[in-house]
Amino acid sequence: MKKIACCAAGVVLLGAFLNSVSAAGPGANVSKEGQRLFETETFGGNGRTCRTCHSADTGTISPADAAKRLRKNPSDPLFVHDGSDDGLGTGVSRMLRDATVLVTIPLPANVMLADDPAARTVVLRRGIATTLNTPALDPVLMLDGRQLTLETQANGAIHDHAQGVAPSPTELHAIADFQRTNAFFSSTALRQLASGGPLPGLPLGETASEQRGRRFFEDVPPDPTDGFKPGLCAHCHSGPLLNQTNQFAEAFIGLPIPAGVRFSNVAVAEFNVAQNPLREFVFNPGPGEVRFWSPDPGRALITGSVDNSTLENVNAFKISALRGVRRTAPYFHDNSAKSLEDVAAHYATFFNVVTGGFIALTPQDQKDLVAYMKLLD
Repeated sequence: MKKIACCAAGVVLLGAFLNSVSAAGPGANVSKEGQRLFETETFGGNGRTCRTCHSADTGTISPADAAKRLRKNPSDPLFVHDGSDDGLGTGVSRMLRDATVLVTIPLPANVMLADDPAARTVVLRRGIATTLNTPALDPVLMLDGRQLTLETQANGAIHDHAQGVAPSPTELHAIADFQRTNAFFSSTALRQLASGGPLPGLPLGETASEQRGRRFFEDVPPDPTDGFKPGLCAHCHSGPLLNQTNQFAEAFIGLPIPAGVRFSNVAVAEFNVAQNPLREFVFNPGPGEVRFWSPDPGRALITGSVDNSTLENVNAFKISALRGVRRTAPYFHDNSAKSLEDVAAHYATFFNVVTGGFIALTPQDQKDLVAYMKLLD
């Protein structure tokens, strides 16, 4: 009953969040000023607007998008500042390969870099989180959850990425309101959810592959007699947007992970397919200190904690929403998975490693997963 209560608490929190944004939801008039600020205002910065990095179709930028824009305009603001290889406007290879930007993260007081003990920030390579569905339906913002509101997120982006002057509170509210309007949803069902409508169910699937894929996303207890495959993905991809742990996560993973957890470590940083630079991080320097190498410690740089009892800290990132996921490639915090096929292949490797081969996703399983994820609007 405790686990079910956690899940219910998550629904209550979602309801409270939806009530807080309902006034600016899909039924409200489009904020023309917010649209202008989002799409054309540079705030006196480096030429970027919010739309520079958050496309209308996907809410993010892919390597293919970057290549197309480079051909059209080599001086596109996408390639300035943290979109360039050196952060100073030189080189586009990283953007063309991974579509990642350089993100400067403050180090918690109890964290230092082994190779630069005096440093109080670290520069990391991260993808651009999609704006589809998130502004109106997801209160957890950024890949590491470091921003608490749409207003602070917009202010941070304008300062850090666009190098612009600080917007006024009125301008920030207008941008946030615009991001809750119809253009930022991947489906009618999610627009209706933001207006207080019903929670969308899982599509049934029409083909045999889609129907086989569906079983991975059903909220069911772990089933060792079927290789733990029924409900395998749902343990971390449940809830309205399929981006939080469900009531069976604790029993499946074998760790005290309650329902509603929003961050997880699925070994993307450990595998480091993107081959991003490794740094040695030192937590709690001195007696009992913890040292580890990582291309990006993720949530741990926000919490300052290496307690991974709930998988929420070291190398952990926000669990990706799967609603509309077919439109938001590339995937993972470092954009290392360029396609849904790459995502499925990653999880085949992940489960093979963490379970010693006990959970094995066959090539057909992977195809079924991809077929079903493409239905999730």
